[in-house]
Amino acid sequence: MLLIFQAMDAAGKDGVIKHVMSGVNPQGCQVCSFKVPSAEELDHDFLWRTTTRLPERGRIGIFNRSYYEEVLVVRVPKERFEDIRTFERYLARHGIVIRKFLLNLSKKEQKRRFLARLDEPEKNWKFSAVDINERASWDAYMAADEDMIAHTTTEKAPWYIVPSDNKWFTRVVGAAAIVDTLENLQLAYPEVNPQKRKELNAARKLVRSKDAS
Repeated sequence: MLLIFQAMDAAGKDGVIKHVMSGVNPQGCQVCSFKVPSAEELDHDFLWRTTTRLPERGRIGIFNRSYYEEVLVVRVPKERFEDIRTFERYLARHGIVIRKFLLNLSKKEQKRRFLARLDEPEKNWKFSAVDINERASWDAYMAADEDMIAHTTTEKAPWYIVPSDNKWFTRVVGAAAIVDTLENLQLAYPEVNPQKRKELNAARKLVRSKDAS
């Protein structure tokens, strides 16, 4: 399974990932956070750096930001939307279940959270001057979000638009969507064939006999 989280700064992506996945064995999860591309990543196509971080079979991969940055932060030709749809169809055909979450934070609430980061010393580390520059382009980002959703929502890779002004509600909605997806997969423990069952019975008798002695 691949879970993708996109949002404006201070929308609570880290908190959702932490709280929603807290009940899952960490051995089965891998979280990747994508920042500014490195020189090596810029030398490849825009999907390369996320492709190398796709989850292994039987694991849950979590992308904190993703290749969708390339159609939000940077305005690009519409062909990239087609590239993304094709890429996600490819992943779905190979057994990767994709769920995408856009945390929808209001401009007013973002301002409140930014001020908290500035006013509370223990939150100062969270603040970056870059956040203010992006806030100045709020309307452009909102338009880009709408464009992205319109062009990349598919049956196999749907978007969940999650209101994010109330953190508890964001986490409940995220958890419900993930649980519902897992239940629909109808996962089960591997079945034991007759030969393996005989081996297990023999092992049980052996262990009991040694305990008796």
